[in-house]
Amino acid sequence: METIFPLLSGSELVLAAVIAILAGFVKGVVGFAMPLVFISGLTTFMAPELALAGLILPTLVSNTQQALRQGREAAVRSIGDFAVFLICGAIALVVAAQFVRGIPDQVMMAVIGIPVTFFAFLQLSRRQISLAARSVRVEIGAGVVAGMLGGVSGIWGPPTVAYLTALHTPKNDQMRIQGVIYGLGAAVLLLAHIGSGVLRSETIGFSLAMVLPAFVGMRLGNAVTDRIDQTLFRQATLLVLSVIGLNLIRRAVMG
Repeated sequence: METIFPLLSGSELVLAAVIAILAGFVKGVVGFAMPLVFISGLTTFMAPELALAGLILPTLVSNTQQALRQGREAAVRSIGDFAVFLICGAIALVVAAQFVRGIPDQVMMAVIGIPVTFFAFLQLSRRQISLAARSVRVEIGAGVVAGMLGGVSGIWGPPTVAYLTALHTPKNDQMRIQGVIYGLGAAVLLLAHIGSGVLRSETIGFSLAMVLPAFVGMRLGNAVTDRIDQTLFRQATLLVLSVIGLNLIRRAVMG
C-alpha cells in the first residue's frame, strides 16, 4: 500500500473514500459541489495540494457522465453556446495552476474558504445576482474568475453556478451546461497539474482510488434525487458548505 499510496495511511485512505462517496452523492442530487465537498473534507487531515490531486480524476469522470446525460449533440451545442466562458476559463486555469505548489497552505485555505462561504451565504439568503441578457464582458469576467479559482483549488462551481443562475438558465439546461463546463475544466485541470507537478507518481494512485467511491456516491445521489424535497436538500447542502467554508477561513487565519 505504501508503494501505491506513499503519502497516505490506510485510515486516511478509508476516510478519503467516505468523503468521496459524500461528494459524489451531493453532486448526484444537486449537479455540482463535488470539488467543494471533496477538498473541504480532505483538507481537514491532509495538505491542500494532495487533496487537489485526489479530486482531479473523479471530477473528470463524474462531469463527463453529467455532460453527456442528455446526449452528445446537446453537449456539443452547450460548448458552442458558452465558448467564450470556456476559453477564458481554460486560459486562466492553466496560468493559475502553475502557482499552486508555491502557495502556502493557509493562503490556499483562504482562497477556497472565502468563495465557498460567500457562495453558500448568497444562495441561502436568496439574494442572487440577476442578468437581463448575456454580455461578452461579463462572460469573460466570470470565466476568468472560475478558471483562476479552479486552477488553484479545483473548485470552479461557485462562480459558474452564480453566472448560470443569474442568466435564469432552465434547470435541465443548467445541469447539462454545468457538466460540460466542469468536464472540460477537469480535463484542462488534469493536464495543467501534470505540468505543475501536483498530479505525479506519488499522487495519481490516490486520485484513481477516489474515482470508484465518487461514482458510487453519484449513482446513489441520482437514485434518490426524485424522492426527496430538492429545495430542502439544497438548502441543507449549502448550510453544510457554509460551515465548511467558515472552518477553512478559521484555519487560514489561526493556522
